[in-house]
Amino acid sequence: MKKIFKYFLGILATGILFSACETTELDIRDNPNFLKDNQGDVNLFINAIQLDYADFVNLMGFNAAQPVRLIAMQDRQYVNAFSPSNLDFEWELAYQNIIADIRKMQTLAEQSGSFRTLGIAQVIEADVLTTLVDFFGDVPYIEAIQAPENINPKLDPGADVYAKALELLDQAINNFNRTDNVLTPSIDFYYNKNWAKWVKLANTMKMKIYLQTRLVDADALNKFQAIVNSGNYISSTEDDFQFQYGINVVQPDTRHPEFASNYTPTGAGDYMSNWLMNTMANTNDPRTRYYFYRQTNETPGQDGVAPNEETISCSLETPPQHYIDGGFTFCGLPNGYWGRDHGDSDGIPPDGFLRTAWGVYPVGGMFDDNRFEDVEETRGGKGAGIQPILLASWVDFMRAEVAMVNNNPAQAKGFVLEGISKSLDKVFPFANLDSEADSDFFATNGDVQDFADFIDSSFDDGSTTDKWNILAEQYFIANFGSGLGAYNFYRRTGFPTTLQPNREPNPGGFIRSFRYSANSANNNVNIQQRQNVTTQVFWDNNPSSPGFPIAN
Repeated sequence: MKKIFKYFLGILATGILFSACETTELDIRDNPNFLKDNQGDVNLFINAIQLDYADFVNLMGFNAAQPVRLIAMQDRQYVNAFSPSNLDFEWELAYQNIIADIRKMQTLAEQSGSFRTLGIAQVIEADVLTTLVDFFGDVPYIEAIQAPENINPKLDPGADVYAKALELLDQAINNFNRTDNVLTPSIDFYYNKNWAKWVKLANTMKMKIYLQTRLVDADALNKFQAIVNSGNYISSTEDDFQFQYGINVVQPDTRHPEFASNYTPTGAGDYMSNWLMNTMANTNDPRTRYYFYRQTNETPGQDGVAPNEETISCSLETPPQHYIDGGFTFCGLPNGYWGRDHGDSDGIPPDGFLRTAWGVYPVGGMFDDNRFEDVEETRGGKGAGIQPILLASWVDFMRAEVAMVNNNPAQAKGFVLEGISKSLDKVFPFANLDSEADSDFFATNGDVQDFADFIDSSFDDGSTTDKWNILAEQYFIANFGSGLGAYNFYRRTGFPTTLQPNREPNPGGFIRSFRYSANSANNNVNIQQRQNVTTQVFWDNNPSSPGFPIAN
């Protein structure tokens, strides 16, 4: 039901805009999914491309968040967690919408001198391509851009597609840096035509590619460091790459998709991750009340609260032996933190107004100030959240990973602490979106210092494995709202090893790549559907699954 709703939302969300633009800019385009060559308007194309890209990142990030426990994954077998048909819409967005529109727009942009508009499209295309490779491995590209003439494009090796993405980013940088009299897009939904920020983004995406390929490219970290040395990358939250949602409810619905599917007349629609909530609550993470909104202060089966078979059936069950042996939380958490374990495939009970909902960050929901009231679409930030895509805090964690690889844990700790600081600074202002929020529950300077001191001392006192786990956990937490970076990090490093395992003792190999979308495999003779999810993408040369990652 959740995925079906998101598909419907994806169609509506082609009109998602900045809240300031909600009533004036929605009529500037025809149906964005069916733009014609003869329309001949670069702005129509780039508007569609930007908005479809926001949908694509949101949906792919939602998918990626589940296997790495940033939200609950509700299947006991990894191979069954994502049906190929569940990825049809994402595949369509990538190929039939974004890439097809870029191909139609490119000649028009070059003829009209709209080179910076083309640069935006090139950055988006590069990110879409690398994301497709990260999910599926080898994917169509060279022949795919010839569609609709070629309905059976061949697969290109993932490494070749990555190389093409790097070329696109270099071309984009050149287009952003042009000094001649070039036309600019009528609307830039991301950086408001600040071309210096677009250049920083393109460089940071190159850093991400280099980090991603460090296991298969001996020179990758040198290329990563060269960009760091230039200073021309995302290093401040002011440069964060994100999409801003609005508060309009219908025609179109401009709210954050997760707000729209969780602040409903029937209550919350998603289950939060018990692992994530437990990790944050147990360390007094100051972001906890911003990430999660509790609708009740009690969880059946926890802290003396009576079990309830109707609302949370596992409250009457004994934890599986591997949970007991590992000391993992089971079923629920105290104080109303009501989520689900990894791989909990129980049915859906009448708990829409009991389960913990998305909070004020990043979806624009309600701030948790112990009010314990039902979620409503007219409360909190009303959906005026963001889709984080590439944040300065994440870059600090990328640099921390490089430092650990280079056997410099002291430097890594500094980057971890800086990444946490930037993440906190990013999150805290969102409380102001909820006009009802009681500021007495806002994080204080003391809360922030205590948390930083805890991470600092834990890192110093820990083993090398402990340090990697701290880095990974904090990177995952900062990734809340998009699981793409965390999913790649987990396959690249195998950390954190502290993740709650699947409820099923033998869940099969971890999702090292997703199966191809059903439509693509059924209709393209050159795509043979996989029967497993353990095929490793080109940059992942770690041991096979099961067995790796450890916390399976």
